[in-house]
Amino acid sequence: MKFTSQIKVLGMKASKGTLENGTAYDSTKVYVETGLDDSKGNAKGFSAVEYSMGTSDEYNKYKHLPFPFVAEATLEIVTTGKAQKTQLADLKPIEIAKQKAAA
Repeated sequence: MKFTSQIKVLGMKASKGTLENGTAYDSTKVYVETGLDDSKGNAKGFSAVEYSMGTSDEYNKYKHLPFPFVAEATLEIVTTGKAQKTQLADLKPIEIAKQKAAA
């Protein structure tokens, strides 16, 4: 199930290389501001949740932006049949989208 949501991207980190055993890795991590669960009255405020988003090339699309930035995100809920997780599929920074529309 895919859906869109406005999110605040706090940071991003590209990672690419080869492990000692020869296994290659290539990814971008996106850190998104997420509200803490205050339903029990013992938490308040925000934290960051880490999402994987494609290869290290994804980082290059956004590294020029000032952080944090607000974006429209496409998220997808997937399951293994036993466990559910949310994946980050796409980001569209809102200020850049506004600038392109005005041009």
